[in-house]
Amino acid sequence: MTATIRAEASKLATIRTTELDGRRVVLASIVPSELDRREPRLSASDSAALAEAVRSACRQRLPVVLVVATVGVEVGDGIGASDAWARVARELVRASGQIPILMVASGPVVAGPALLLGLADVTIFTADAYAFLNGPRSVEAYTGVPTSGTKLGGSGAHARASGLASLVVTDVPEALEAAGEILAFLPSTVDELPPIFATDDPVDRLTPEALELLPATQAGSYDVRDVIRTVCDDEEFLELRAAWAPNLVIGFATLGGHPVGVVANQTCALAGSIDIAAAQKGARFVAMCDAFNVPLLTLIDTSGFLPGKDLEWRGMIRHGAQLAFAYARATVPRVALILRKSYGGAYIVMDSQPMGNDVMLAWPTAEVAVMGAKGAVEILHRKASPEERLELEKQYEKRHLTPYEAAERSSISNVIDPAETRRELVAALTMLRSKRERLRNRRHDNTPL
Repeated sequence: MTATIRAEASKLATIRTTELDGRRVVLASIVPSELDRREPRLSASDSAALAEAVRSACRQRLPVVLVVATVGVEVGDGIGASDAWARVARELVRASGQIPILMVASGPVVAGPALLLGLADVTIFTADAYAFLNGPRSVEAYTGVPTSGTKLGGSGAHARASGLASLVVTDVPEALEAAGEILAFLPSTVDELPPIFATDDPVDRLTPEALELLPATQAGSYDVRDVIRTVCDDEEFLELRAAWAPNLVIGFATLGGHPVGVVANQTCALAGSIDIAAAQKGARFVAMCDAFNVPLLTLIDTSGFLPGKDLEWRGMIRHGAQLAFAYARATVPRVALILRKSYGGAYIVMDSQPMGNDVMLAWPTAEVAVMGAKGAVEILHRKASPEERLELEKQYEKRHLTPYEAAERSSISNVIDPAETRRELVAALTMLRSKRERLRNRRHDNTPL
C-alpha cells in the first residue's frame, strides 16, 4: 500500500508511505525533471519536502529512506535554499536514534547538501553516483593537482577511501531492494525490538568445521567471514562497508532467527590490527546497533593497534577511544568470542568484560595477554642470549598465551569447543534476551570524535 504525504509544493520531490520488502517506510525521492536532469538543484521547497518526510516518519514511527541527487542548492532561491537544507540536517539529527535513516545517492550529491549523506545510519550509492563538498575545479585550483569527479567522489572512492558508502549497487531499484534487506534486521523505531526471521537452521547445529578454518600457524591469515557464516543462520551474512577498513568486518546476521550485529577482526588485512579507519568503522556500527536494540556479536583475533608515526599524529588515540566509547556505552546484549589473538589495548576495546561485555567466550586456541611472547621477552629479558630468548618465549607462550589464565580471573566466561560454537552463542543470546540496562540521566554523552 502506498500513501502520498502532503508537503509544500516541490518541483523535484515526491514523498509517500510505502513498503520495501514488506516493511512500511516513508520514502522521499528527489527526482530531477528532464529539464533539470543534467544539473538538478535543490530548491527551498525541495528541502522543505525532505524535512517533512523525516518529520512524518518520526510521527508514524517508521524508517525513512531518502533518495537524493543534486549538484547543490538553487542559486535563484538565495540564502533561503541553504537555510532550507540546513533544516533537513536538523530534522535528521532529531530523528537519529529514534528511527532508522537510510539515504540513497542516486546521482550527483555535491556542495553543502552532500553533508546530509553523512547523517544517515546507512548510505547506499548507485554505481554512477558521486558526492563531494568541493569539486574537481576547486581541488585543482587549491592543490594544483588535476582530478575528476569520479576519482574525487565517485561511488568507488566512497566505498574504499572515505567509508561513506555502506553499499554500492547498480541503480535505484537495486538500492531500494538493498534498503529493504537492511531494514529487515532493524526495528521501525527505538521503542521496538528487531523482527524475528524464519529459519530451519537448528540452534544446536554443531560446527566442527569452524576450527578447521584457522591456519596451522598462529601467524597465518584466514577469512573471518567464513567463521561468521559457519555459525550464523543459513550461512547468511549481510556485510556493510566491505571495501573500507577491511581489517574489520561489520554486518548483520541472525542466530536462532534473531538479528545480531557482527563485528570481527579480519586477519586477511593488516593481520587484523586496528587502525583509525577500523576504529571509526566499528564504533559507528556498534552505536547504530545499540541505538536500535540489535544485540552485538564480536569475534576477536587481533594483535593490537597498528603502530605508526603517521597514525599517532592523525589521532589514533582519539579514534581508538571512539571504539572503546561505543562498546562501553552499549546497553544491548553483548556476546564476544576470542578465536585466536587478543592482545593489549585491542583486547580491552574489542568488547572485553571490564568494558561491560555480558558473555565472553573463547576457543582453546585463544591467546589473551598484554602482548605476544616475542615482544614480552624482549622487554623482560633484554640481556638474554638468542638461545635463551627462544626458551623464554616457549615458557611465556605455555604460561600466558592461553585462555585459561584469563578464565581464572573471570575475564573469560567459558572456554568452549569450537564444534559447539553456534549452540553456545545462541544459548548466550537467549539468556540475555531480557536484558534491560538504564544509563544515568544526563543531557547527552560527549563522544570522542
